[in-house]
Amino acid sequence: MTETDQLLDVAVTRTGLTDFGDDSFRDGLDVLVTSLRDEAQLNDLGEKVIYDRIIGHLAQRLQVEDWYRRHPEIDDEMIKDPLIGIGLPRTGSTALSILLAQDPSVRYLRRWESATPCPPPSTITGDDPRIPKGMDFKVGSRHHVPADIHGPMECLELMSLDFKSSLFQSFAQIPTYSDWFANTADLTTTFEYQKRVMKLLQWGEPQRPWRLKCPSHVLFLDEITKVFPDARFVMTHRDPTDVILSVADLYRDIISSFTDKVDLHYIGRLNVEQWSLGMDRTLAFRAAGAEDRFYDIDFAAMQNNPIGEVEGLYRWLGEPVSEQFNSQMRNWWTEAAAVREPSSRADPAEFAIDLDQLRPRFAEYVEAARLWTKH
Repeated sequence: MTETDQLLDVAVTRTGLTDFGDDSFRDGLDVLVTSLRDEAQLNDLGEKVIYDRIIGHLAQRLQVEDWYRRHPEIDDEMIKDPLIGIGLPRTGSTALSILLAQDPSVRYLRRWESATPCPPPSTITGDDPRIPKGMDFKVGSRHHVPADIHGPMECLELMSLDFKSSLFQSFAQIPTYSDWFANTADLTTTFEYQKRVMKLLQWGEPQRPWRLKCPSHVLFLDEITKVFPDARFVMTHRDPTDVILSVADLYRDIISSFTDKVDLHYIGRLNVEQWSLGMDRTLAFRAAGAEDRFYDIDFAAMQNNPIGEVEGLYRWLGEPVSEQFNSQMRNWWTEAAAVREPSSRADPAEFAIDLDQLRPRFAEYVEAARLWTKH
């Protein structure tokens, strides 16, 4: 019996269910398990946390399929006109997603449901056991932005149900998986399954336009638009020399909990390669006739006038900013500014990142972003 089969058996035993749905998820799971075994050098905590997470994704997939089996009408749900936040990480996209979530007329992926979408929220009466007490959340050992359990979450957990997600490489050093993920994997099935779960989450609720966010989507815009052909994008921008070092430091912070042998040079190289590739693919996607699907926001402009930037986005969408939405945005921004942690800057040499060599790799993107954000 393979390691993958053993994990599948644990999920089946835990849930009492046997139908995982389409077998597409096996491709990513097999590569991930092999890469974890051969490359990650996990410590005891890493072994427990990461494999428990994998089993949890498998168990959720079993439950998703069971809900569809009992309620095939879920598939009739329509996911219309999603707005998807993309861009390099650490560009203000999380703050933007929280501001957009203040709009009572939209649907977003709620933090408490992202890892455990089953049972569908509309089927729960009373307190949902997935919603923990408290409102303090960290990424690694640090706070990201002030957020609560009801706030928005990235698509990474839903993508993990197909085992094609950048989430895994932020937990462990798995170069074979990371290379396969960025350069070989076809994420069409990933977004198809994400859409399947979004229908489940929406089922029984009023239909509202979705607001999604995931920086790594810059690698897979062609696949996203196959599955969400009416999607539009809001893209946030910041100097890549600020971004890459910051995200590498975040990876270090998380990965160091799960291995005693952190390779900082590998972490630096991984982020430079993947995010420069993501920007190249985004430039090509936009140049191929997709410019009208994008609205662009500069990091500095967002910091200086966040409400004005959201209002500009909504004018582009052709949607109103209600008084309630405006008020809730202002309240959250004021509260967040009071508790936001000061930024820190890691030493590029730790990650073998030469900023002078980094700039040419992003030069075409930087010039394009300057033009995109002129408004």
